[in-house]
Formats: sequence, C-alpha cells, structure tokens
Amino acid sequence: MDGTMTVSQDRARESFVPAPDNERLLRHAFGRFATGVTVVTTGTPEGPVGMTANSFSSVSLEPPLVLWCLGKASDRFHVFAPAQRFAIHVLDADQQTLSNGFARDPGFFDQTAWHEGRDGVPVLDACLARFDCVQHASHDAGDHVILVGRVLSVDIAEGTPLLFAFGGYGALDQE
Repeated sequence: MDGTMTVSQDRARESFVPAPDNERLLRHAFGRFATGVTVVTTGTPEGPVGMTANSFSSVSLEPPLVLWCLGKASDRFHVFAPAQRFAIHVLDADQQTLSNGFARDPGFFDQTAWHEGRDGVPVLDACLARFDCVQHASHDAGDHVILVGRVLSVDIAEGTPLLFAFGGYGALDQE
C-alpha cells in the first residue's frame, strides 16, 4: 500500500492516496462516518422492490429535496435508476432485521408489514420517518448514480435512529 503511519494525539493515523489496489482501505475510511440507515422502495409491474441504503441526505428545504446514491453494480440498479416514484424509509434502532433483509432480498416485503402508498409505491408501516418522492434529478457519479427526489409527503414517528459505522450497527444513546 501507498500509505504512511504516524501517531497524533494518541491515535494511530494512516494517510494514503486512493487507488485500485487500496479500495478496501478507502471503504474502511468511508466507514468512519456514521450514517443513518434507510430502505428505499418502489413499485414495478412485477411487484414491490426494496433495498437498504445508507447514502441518504437532505438537500434542500425549498424545494424539498433529498438524495440517495445507487451503485451501478447493484442487482437492483435497473429498477431504481429509472424509477420516477420511490419512498425512503429511515429505520428505527430496532429495525436492523429490515436493514439486513432488504440488503439481501429485494422482495423482503413478505417478512414485514407494508401497504401500497401513493402512486403504487410500497410503504413500510413502521419506520422513524418516510419521504414519499418523485425523481427530480439523476447525476452520474463514478460507480454510483446520485438520485435526487422531490419530497411530496412526509411521515414521522418518535424513536431512535438506527446507525451504521465501522461496518456495524449502533444507535444513539439519548441519556
């Protein structure tokens, strides 16, 4: 690897230039940023499809916009990239099973409570927040596509968000 190790403020540090031979190290560095966990859903003629995504962010209040990133190598790319309507569900700390389920199986709906929402988009019944969206823009971004959604409606509930960092799950301690 093309890196150097130094100790600063009692912490081992490593510096490197991202390259194809150190993608794992770059992924490890990205994993240091704690994110919330979402499940994105859309409807298709074949039925509902969902996937777990932690690349979610608010973008704008006026107009109300959010974004999420879709990997081009994803087996669900062909479904979500052209989807005009989708819902982004922010998961609660007790919904790790949903995260894992939709990460593996686009049809995990048979394992959880859901109903058909606006414009045929499948909606999970119990999440911390849900953003019902129409695709506003799509931007090529390396091995991903950034999908920007205009928020049409929002549903929120009380709870603690499920977090992902360092390759694992966690939650905020609210004490």
